[in-house]
Amino acid sequence: MPIVTVQQGPRTVELKRDLVARITDAFVEAYAIPAETVQVWIQETGPESWGAGGKLIADS
Repeated sequence: MPIVTVQQGPRTVELKRDLVARITDAFVEAYAIPAETVQVWIQETGPESWGAGGKLIADS
């Protein structure tokens, strides 16, 4: 059973729903497994808890 973890900034439920469907479809096609065996975990981190290039994203 594949488990995919996506780490990202906050997104809408609609965007996350689409992402989960697409990731699941990719595993079903690539591994020839049932969709029910694919798990996708989305971990969202707010801009005040995420940095890039030496700065918080919230400060960008």
